[in-house]
Amino acid sequence: MYPAITTKFDDNDEIDFEAYDRGLKGQLEAGVDGIIVGGSLGEASTLSNEEKLALTEHTVKYVNGKVPVIFSIAEQSTKVAKYLAEKAYEKGANGLMILPPLRYFASDDETIAFFSEIAESTPLPIIIYNNPVDYKITVSLDMFEKLSKYENIQAVKECTRDVSNVTRMINRFGNRFKILCGVDPLALESLFMGAHGWVAGLVDAFPKETVAIYRLAKAGRHEEALAIYRWFLPLLELDIHPKLVQNIKLAEVHTNLGTENVRAPRLPLSGAERERVLKVIKDSLASRPVLPEGSWGSKEVVVT
Repeated sequence: MYPAITTKFDDNDEIDFEAYDRGLKGQLEAGVDGIIVGGSLGEASTLSNEEKLALTEHTVKYVNGKVPVIFSIAEQSTKVAKYLAEKAYEKGANGLMILPPLRYFASDDETIAFFSEIAESTPLPIIIYNNPVDYKITVSLDMFEKLSKYENIQAVKECTRDVSNVTRMINRFGNRFKILCGVDPLALESLFMGAHGWVAGLVDAFPKETVAIYRLAKAGRHEEALAIYRWFLPLLELDIHPKLVQNIKLAEVHTNLGTENVRAPRLPLSGAERERVLKVIKDSLASRPVLPEGSWGSKEVVVT
């Protein structure tokens, strides 16, 4: 259960580390298994390399070994991607999550070479981010076959939005690659199909509920997981929208885990759009479920 953590900004458009720590505290208290820094939800496209690395160093110090810290790489250049992998390692990151090349529509061979060069350059374990819906490049099963020779390529963030791809990966590779669902409204379905984990977005605002769904599902307590998930779905659908960052940050405000500030060109939600999202958040908070005992926090849920 890995949150893709949001990057908090103050009113002067600088990183708000106090608010950021409040969010991290909520995640750790809920019992997440790791933290992903500087992903698309973390507004990586607007962060400088210095800011990304500063966030990583800060997060490593804050979590103090409690959970691994994963550094997200979303770059146009293989050279820059390798540079950031090296610097993230120096800052104490425990792993990398890597998107295919951005902007340029790389061929299969070029995409394989991109991932291969990075894998060869770093000792860190790697999650491949497979999101053809948003980033237009599909990492196919045949491509994973060629990448399987790199031991440090260990997992995939599965965002094809085709739940049956979980089964295809398992049928082809067994447990060679850990499969992490990266689409919030498909998470429970993916876990039921055998996905090993969940890289989540709405967890930033609702960490306990997200952890509870994951742990209950993994413990075989499917009906309990499903009941929470059905309540959660209107919120989870805020994740599959071009303004997912604004949506989730607005939710964080209402659970006291963040701020609404975003970095331009993003702007905070306004008008009817804001009211629609607020209604989803407020309606969900008004019916927030009581979670089963032991389904979140430091104690692992057990099969009953």
